[in-house]
Amino acid sequence: MTTLQNSQPPMQWRYCGNQIKRWRQRAGVSREELADEAGYAYDSVKMMEQGRRRPTPRALQVADEMCNAQGLLVAALAYLQPEKFASYSQEFMLYEAEAVSLTWYEPRYIPGLLQTEEYVRAVLASFVPPLDEETFEQRVTARLGRQKLLGIQNRSFSFIIEEAALRCRFGDEEAYKRQLRRLLEIAQQRNVTVQVMLAESGIHPGFRGPFVILETPEHEHLAYEEGQTTGVLYADREKVSTVMRRHDMIAREALSPRDSLRFITQLLEER
Repeated sequence: MTTLQNSQPPMQWRYCGNQIKRWRQRAGVSREELADEAGYAYDSVKMMEQGRRRPTPRALQVADEMCNAQGLLVAALAYLQPEKFASYSQEFMLYEAEAVSLTWYEPRYIPGLLQTEEYVRAVLASFVPPLDEETFEQRVTARLGRQKLLGIQNRSFSFIIEEAALRCRFGDEEAYKRQLRRLLEIAQQRNVTVQVMLAESGIHPGFRGPFVILETPEHEHLAYEEGQTTGVLYADREKVSTVMRRHDMIAREALSPRDSLRFITQLLEER
């Protein structure tokens, strides 16, 4: 089993911050002097050096000049680009890119592979604490980029979405309609199945949270479950079997693909 938790800042932040500190101390430059020259608060520079905040281009450039690092600190910029995905989901993303089939159950959101750009932006804008602008745009681009997987015809995708997720409003009326139309459009693809779980279905195995089942090119199955700050990807056969049986029970209670499309169409016509 693989458990990924966002328990500490990225390694590149910590390494780069440590290098700033070492070069600064070697050159006899105080933290206060570096902060003043770069135009940052003392605590901001301290957090960068401790790896608790991503070192900024401005801080690296000023430190490089003040400490006579001759470009060695500035060279770190290439390794400090924002992460495309949350750290706890990166391993899942690697397997998703290669999976021959993907089975997704989602109770609260439209699955990421089916989201419009407006929906993506609304979801990412709700993060607390807020993402910085550079990371925000990187995450939008990365999530939309994943959707090209749907165009690979020899891979299959199955989605079960709760009615609550379909009715959740975001943005203006037209943005909401565009998201419903996108679901209808994608569901027409031969390699994609979309089902709806009605609210009237009551309590069912999906109440325990969202999950994704992946089939690798070697035809092994993995399961992924994600919370607000953690993600777990596992290959243990017993655990994966449990998730697959849970999905089977959910699928039996959900609307058929044809009836699901009718339901989404009705939602669209109600607006």
